[in-house]
Amino acid sequence: MAKPMWYIMLGLAAGALSGLIGIGGGTIIVPVLVFVFGFSLHQAQGTTLALLVPPIGILAAWTYYKHGYVDLSVAGYICLGFFIGGLLGAKVATNIPNIMLEKIFGVALLLIAIKMILAK
Repeated sequence: MAKPMWYIMLGLAAGALSGLIGIGGGTIIVPVLVFVFGFSLHQAQGTTLALLVPPIGILAAWTYYKHGYVDLSVAGYICLGFFIGGLLGAKVATNIPNIMLEKIFGVALLLIAIKMILAK
């Protein structure tokens, strides 16, 4: 298991991107947990859903938790970083012209799509 600081950094990055272009959990955290931290997709999805509790993801997270696919300590660390990163990203985004924000969003999605397509 990685050090908590790495999970907090992931939360900061995902939170900043969420605040900046409205993506985070499923788009950033899940692939990073799988490709960088070695989680199974089930573990990554379950742990990410735990970030949404409450109230949005409580039933989905509970279902994954019952199957052993939620790491609550990792979810807590990422959530801490995400909380601060979201604020920072939102502050940046509100000062960027819409057309530039669209380009940043498009590049982020393209890079994630390429990584997922090329995964082995």
